[in-house]
Amino acid sequence: MEEFCVELPTMKTLLATTSRLHELHCAACGAPHSAFQLQRVSECCSQPLIADYDLQEPLTRTAGIELADNSMWRYRSLLPLLDEANRVSLGEGWTPMLELPRLAARYGFSDLRLKDEGQNPTGSFKARGLSMAVSKAKELGATGCIIPTAGNAGVAMAAYCARAGLRAVVVMPRHTPQAFREECYWYGADVHLVDGLINDCATRVRELNAAGELLDVSTLKEPYRLEGKKTMGYELAEQLNWHLPDVLLYPAGGGTGLIGIWKAVREMLALGWLPAGTKLPRMVAVQAANCCPLVETRAGRQANCHAYVGRPTIANGLAVPRPLGEPLMLDVLAESGGTALAITDEQMLEGLRELGKEEGLFVAPEGAAVWMAARQLLSIGWIQPEEQVLLLNTGSAQKYLENIIGLA
Repeated sequence: MEEFCVELPTMKTLLATTSRLHELHCAACGAPHSAFQLQRVSECCSQPLIADYDLQEPLTRTAGIELADNSMWRYRSLLPLLDEANRVSLGEGWTPMLELPRLAARYGFSDLRLKDEGQNPTGSFKARGLSMAVSKAKELGATGCIIPTAGNAGVAMAAYCARAGLRAVVVMPRHTPQAFREECYWYGADVHLVDGLINDCATRVRELNAAGELLDVSTLKEPYRLEGKKTMGYELAEQLNWHLPDVLLYPAGGGTGLIGIWKAVREMLALGWLPAGTKLPRMVAVQAANCCPLVETRAGRQANCHAYVGRPTIANGLAVPRPLGEPLMLDVLAESGGTALAITDEQMLEGLRELGKEEGLFVAPEGAAVWMAARQLLSIGWIQPEEQVLLLNTGSAQKYLENIIGLA
């Protein structure tokens, strides 16, 4: 397998001027790994690698945030890029947080908000993670990237690889809406279609990349998509004047965003960026009833997701039957006092109609799922009416029209 790296002295020199990145550690056993060469999963346990930063030296919010940069890169001192020349950006991040007053009044929420990640470049939150992953791939000498995808991640990788001048290979299910496939083609990616779900695409990725010529940027199979996704956590805290919502609902397929937001919360606490005694949000992982491995594992109906078999859903991003990050997602739910639940495709369609007609938002089915989950949790008393509730919409519904057309 071809290995990519940059000389260690060069990286240490850059570290002193651009980032507090310290090292990587294995999510399973904690073993340290170098942050100064291209990594995949851990050598010890074949589990995700997590980036660690020097959080002991004081860093105020004023010094740590570049307020003039209205993108996720405003937090670059706590991101892993070591040389700004390698930044591959299309302006991702700093997405709006919108109040939902009509739906709040209708159902009895006192404070209901939605962070709209559909306003990112390429139309989804995947822009954050792939901007970071491709930037690091460029920095560490990769010549191209490959990804199995349910749709949005492949589009984002193709766009950022085009921006960086890197080769892009995208493998997606054959039933993925045409809009996703076409966008990848227009970005110049090599697109392969596979019968099945994203786990079947991952098998094809291993076959296509047997020689290791490309960097596999699958969910949590390299350390840096997580770092891009965590910027949602910094952003929502800043947008809420350095407080956190009582409940945060997130559509969890591969789970990188759920894990990343919680990582950002922990980093902000360590830095003192959140007020003393800050109450942490209860995190809610929302899945599709057709593909809900995390829900099944958490409920004790299976030991883990390794043999779970899912079915397609109109929320393509939730069709992830065997997420590598399942243990990390379970940890987030346990630490935060959160929960996980599944929403049917029919309920998602209802949520799409409500958000569209009542609030003028055309969200992805995944975003509709979190709204329907909030309704359900309020109705059973798990969410209290006086609590501040934040929904994460991960994309625009425009690309999903093939899934939902005629069903309004």
